[in-house]
Amino acid sequence: MDAEQKERSMTHEKKQLSPGTQAAFGVVGLVQVAFAFLAFWDLAHRPATQVRGPKPAWIPAILVNWIGPASYFLFGIRR
Repeated sequence: MDAEQKERSMTHEKKQLSPGTQAAFGVVGLVQVAFAFLAFWDLAHRPATQVRGPKPAWIPAILVNWIGPASYFLFGIRR
């Protein structure tokens, strides 16, 4: 098999992740969803006077993975 055929076959093969890597991605995904859920829950239950900016503006911001919920907890809550 020459280099071109090998490269072509490698690009068409389905790439498999090891079970450990799949589990790690699953855990990271669950943590990310839980983090966003907690941010939404906090936003829904916190009075508007304790939130910086309008509450509806935080909804799409929280949907940005990791950055959104983190920015809400760091910058969106008045302390």
